[in-house]
Amino acid sequence: DPADRRYRYPFINCTNCGPRYTIIEDVPYDRPKTSMREFTMCPQCQAEYDDPASRRFHAQPNACPVCGPSVALFTADRTPISAADPIAETGRRLAQGRIVAIKGLGGFHLAADAKNNDAVRRLRARKHREEKPLALMTKDVAVAERLCRITAEERALLTSSRRPIVLLKKRAPNDVADAVAPNNRYFGVMLPYTPLHYLLLEEGPAVLVMTSGNLSEEPIAIGNEEAFERLAPIADDFLVHDRKIVLRSDDSIVRHICAASRFVRRSRGYVPVPVFLKDPIRPVLAVGAELKNTVCLTKGKNGFVSQHVGDLENAETLSFFEQTIDHLKRVLDIDPELIAYDLHPDYLSTGWAMAQSVPAKIGIQHHHAHIAACLAEHRIDGPVIGLSFDGTGYGPDRTVWGGEVLIADVAGYRRAARLDPVRMPGSAAAIREPWRMGVSYLHHAFGASFSDLDLPLLARAGAAKIRVAADMIEKQINAPETSSLGRLFDGVAAICDLRDRVAFEGQAAMALEMCSAKDHPGAYRFEWGDGPIRTVFVGPIIRQIVDDLHRQIPVETIGGKFHATLVRLFAELCRELREETGLSRVVLSGGVFQNAILLSRMTETLTEMGCSVFSHRIVPTNDGGICLGQAVAAAAVADGRKSEVDGADTMDITD
Repeated sequence: DPADRRYRYPFINCTNCGPRYTIIEDVPYDRPKTSMREFTMCPQCQAEYDDPASRRFHAQPNACPVCGPSVALFTADRTPISAADPIAETGRRLAQGRIVAIKGLGGFHLAADAKNNDAVRRLRARKHREEKPLALMTKDVAVAERLCRITAEERALLTSSRRPIVLLKKRAPNDVADAVAPNNRYFGVMLPYTPLHYLLLEEGPAVLVMTSGNLSEEPIAIGNEEAFERLAPIADDFLVHDRKIVLRSDDSIVRHICAASRFVRRSRGYVPVPVFLKDPIRPVLAVGAELKNTVCLTKGKNGFVSQHVGDLENAETLSFFEQTIDHLKRVLDIDPELIAYDLHPDYLSTGWAMAQSVPAKIGIQHHHAHIAACLAEHRIDGPVIGLSFDGTGYGPDRTVWGGEVLIADVAGYRRAARLDPVRMPGSAAAIREPWRMGVSYLHHAFGASFSDLDLPLLARAGAAKIRVAADMIEKQINAPETSSLGRLFDGVAAICDLRDRVAFEGQAAMALEMCSAKDHPGAYRFEWGDGPIRTVFVGPIIRQIVDDLHRQIPVETIGGKFHATLVRLFAELCRELREETGLSRVVLSGGVFQNAILLSRMTETLTEMGCSVFSHRIVPTNDGGICLGQAVAAAAVADGRKSEVDGADTMDITD
């Protein structure tokens, strides 16, 4: 309404909308304890705020153009840009191919015209984000539907008030720049979720890249000065406002798989809504893992999982981690009695936990925490058969786990099966360079003669590098053992000539999933050895894959057979364990279950076998949900709860 005093005001809100978590400094949630305290309401706004009949009654961010926050546009060198309408001018500049840093609800975005390939490539180069997909924001659902195939469930997610990024299958052809999501079947799409976004998409391109305002591996910028300092090398212009963001909150990412919505990242819009637990537990602080870090605080029957913190690999993210803990403790009024942490001694989160003064600290094994998180989410008492599959987790035997079949309840676990361990030549370098894992699996399957195989991987790496990697494996120098299914995906992707190196975690596994035939009926032969801990032999599977490559079987077929093999293999293991233990409930957790083919086929197959299958819906299956499992497991141990699992491993308890 052009006659309304708030017409085109980018900070309009009512009692039911607007920022909360990102502007609150303390409780109770009243204006003096938010960043809105810097803006004194004009008489009209104050009257609305005081009137119980008004839609703005006690709306803490209530404001108007006279008394509230305002926007301004600058060039990267902080020169003000004179414009009657800064948002409209920003839209014009985006249409010209410029990159703009835009201050939003929980931090800055870096925006560019998504249909301008040159602009997107410049954004990637400046941000040092080589190939990881970039998020899109579309003007409305109709625009999104021209780019993607959208189901009814995905439409409901897109249009929900929480406005997450939703992973949607691309239409072909589409006119979005190839550089937005290369070698990927999906776009990550969100709709506008602030008034500023609506105005911007009216005035500028109808499809924008809206990616986190940071350099790769750093937290998103939230302050204006901080943004100018950190983002000036990336952005041409800055659209800022003067309302302080108290706490960062990245966009949430979800996808609809296997009849349910699944989080890839749980953050803005969903935090701090609690996970409701089956029973009340003592106040616990769980500090999560290293990658995709989140933290959890418990209070009664509530588990409060934080927004996405990120990968704890630098001082900036560690500072954000500490700030998040302090903020949650304050606004939730929780004083934890114990801290739960990951067993890996080199994780920054573990080091931080060990330096704290609390009555007790309890270490929880990584893969047990994955299963415990899913048990907590579904409010299940164990024991269950747990399939805990990821890239890296520290085992109590000081090796790298990640392809684990556990018998577990919240209080303990027993390792029932694992993938046959192989070496990681170069240690962490083998994660960044999957060709190393390809070499390791070939060496494991064929012995020293592997280098004679006719494979593109070996030809491209070269004899010298292959020999160095083989020496590391044979002499066990800088080559730790791993039973990780994530590393097996990396190795198979490298052997199939898909990825030698990765720019982000899980990229090789994603490439293998994206190229795989989903419904291939065939599978490779598999076997495992008997014993207290069954060992699944990976050598025979690798030999059959190499045989298919030599017979020039398409990689799509090999990928489909590999996925089918994993499903059949672990389903048969579950069948055998069900006969042995009487357990028919199976829990699926860990980052590998972000793979849509594996999750859906595993769920279908186990269900057809008569198992009850549980997987994540409330917290991410990756390490973004692991803190919830740490919290409930640590509380169970601290309360003296005995595990019902025969021979269960105990926790690492530090008083």
